[in-house]
Amino acid sequence: MAAMNAAAGPGEGSKPEPHLDGSDDPYLWLEEVTDPTALAWVRERNEETFARFTTGARFRELRDAARDVLDSDERIPYVRRRGDYLYNFWQDAEHPRGLWRRTTLESYRTDQPEWEVLIDIDALASADGESWVWKGATMLRPSYARALVHLSRGGSDATVIREFDLTTRTFVEDGFNLPEAKTYVSWIDIDHLYVGTDLGPGSLTASGYPRIAKRWRRGTPVSEAETVFEGKPDDVSVYAVHDPTEGYERDFVRRAIDFFTGELYLRVGDELRRIGVPLDASAGVHREWLIVRTRTPWTVNGVTYPGGALLAARFDDFLAGDVDLTVLFEPDPRTSLSYYAWTRNHLILNTLTDVKSRLEVLTPPGDGAGPDWTRARMPDMPEIGHADIVSTDPDHSDEVFVNSSGFTEPATLRYGHVGRPLQVLKRAPAFFDASGLRVRQFFATSDDGTRVPYFVVGPEVNNAGPTLLTGYGGFELSLTPSYSGVIGRAWLERGGTYVVANIRGGGEYGPTWHQAAMREHRLRAYEDFAAVARDLVRQGITTPKRLGIQGGSNGGLLMGVMLTRYPELFGAVVAQVPLLDMKRYHRLLAGASWMAEYGDPDDENDWAFLREYSPYHNVRPGRPYPPVLFITSTRDDRVHPGHARKMVAKLRDLGYDVAYYENIEGGHGSAADNEQLAFKNALAMEFLWRRLTD
Repeated sequence: MAAMNAAAGPGEGSKPEPHLDGSDDPYLWLEEVTDPTALAWVRERNEETFARFTTGARFRELRDAARDVLDSDERIPYVRRRGDYLYNFWQDAEHPRGLWRRTTLESYRTDQPEWEVLIDIDALASADGESWVWKGATMLRPSYARALVHLSRGGSDATVIREFDLTTRTFVEDGFNLPEAKTYVSWIDIDHLYVGTDLGPGSLTASGYPRIAKRWRRGTPVSEAETVFEGKPDDVSVYAVHDPTEGYERDFVRRAIDFFTGELYLRVGDELRRIGVPLDASAGVHREWLIVRTRTPWTVNGVTYPGGALLAARFDDFLAGDVDLTVLFEPDPRTSLSYYAWTRNHLILNTLTDVKSRLEVLTPPGDGAGPDWTRARMPDMPEIGHADIVSTDPDHSDEVFVNSSGFTEPATLRYGHVGRPLQVLKRAPAFFDASGLRVRQFFATSDDGTRVPYFVVGPEVNNAGPTLLTGYGGFELSLTPSYSGVIGRAWLERGGTYVVANIRGGGEYGPTWHQAAMREHRLRAYEDFAAVARDLVRQGITTPKRLGIQGGSNGGLLMGVMLTRYPELFGAVVAQVPLLDMKRYHRLLAGASWMAEYGDPDDENDWAFLREYSPYHNVRPGRPYPPVLFITSTRDDRVHPGHARKMVAKLRDLGYDVAYYENIEGGHGSAADNEQLAFKNALAMEFLWRRLTD
């Protein structure tokens, strides 16, 4: 484990808090999510926070500015191709819960597309007397005549599923309907589904996800559905899917052993044939091709392929034992694969070089394309900013929608077909004045000498002004340049500087960057973030008193560690839906699924390194903690609100400056509609402006 800077730690002679398993935790009662006493405590904290931060003119300006951006009719309505239609989910002031709607490509090309509304979520919520939040739809291929609509009460991950007829635009009476659960469904045909859901005791894993995959026939009880596969109780999840691609119809079962390892099976009749890729590799099949993405080195037939590589083989040949792999992508110290997407005849790679994106088109051999894979850079892409594949049509065409944006460049949506010039289809407006702002990338040096990239968006000249620093550093997720009208109006336009740190634990440099901060190496992510904070001060961009930090989920854990280990580096902290109690996280909601990332607190060896940084266990009296705001949601069934509740109670009892807001709705996003999202953003910004400037 990397050495900790003694000046930033809890102090010599400190002893760990006694409550290790929760049995003598005086705040354990706050883990009872809907207990009346706990909710009364929540309401008291909310009222205190409202009184302190939401009554002034600036808060109202921040809230209204955020709402204006979030509800703007000038936003790009992003779409996904499903058969003959382009589908979109849209929220605005008149439809806060949203509209699920569709249009044609011809209409979408116009400035004012004609939308066919399929489901008005606000009207449905009113009719049902439920606080519905849209969670997407699973559509029947290739006809796209039916959909399984996922609706959440208040924004939780658990959803109610209802079958919807896209021809009549009505819900199917006595159709495939399932009660609230963390359910996985996949269409087989009009009368059959693969399903994993809560079927009673023993049907879920310790993480709360389906343990059993079943084949369900229309008109029969789901409890009587045929069992296809059973995982183990300690697995993360199990699911089955059907691929209806004409000429390549196949069925697959995926067993997720932990967050990063699993087994993939081909289902032939009642038999399962394991696809022989490494447990920690991800594999996907498109038509005749198997694509494998490695996380660690893989040696096959005397050849070693590095972690982070993308490999291809003909699927049938691979199953027959002919492991003839073609390298489609191989990482280098500066470049990693972000993701890939198929069109009908091409594979598009999105790669990152020092966290800057590049799109490349690969064409497989066959169909007159030659004996080998060919590659070419996707044309018409901007040299600055970040580009993303929004939608493709892998069943029928080489159509592609590509979105590009940057910290100060509003989004541009391009459309076309691979091999032809792309055309600009939509442009988002500029929601803030970016004149006088510049974007720079720097590299801080972490404690072990690693160069850590970060982006700075701010004034042309360093002014040691108020600065907002954010980061994530977990689960191989990357933070890339993107345009935010809310950040622009609430922070940049008001004279603040915005910084994004690409610390280890993320995916900016591929799996090795992630693995460098997993489990016993976790402190490296926190050392990286602290190094960026120090570098901002060294360069004169800000000062510790004017440096605020904000992060959510795993980024909320990052904020908690910064608060308790590096308090002297910051002037204010905002932690949203955070993990904080690393002794009990695996016992709360989906926490068990993250043990591959963090470790098992019940294992003494793992707890030895977890207790080093667990924020809840490292709170000490008499430390120079900066003011901190915690934001979470009662309906978050992924990261338990007890983390934030208990941390706030502990800090309050020690006399620290701590504020708390818990939204009753919102799930892991802590907001169920744009009004709630605008309020949450305004609260965080008002807190930061007060603490860093007033």
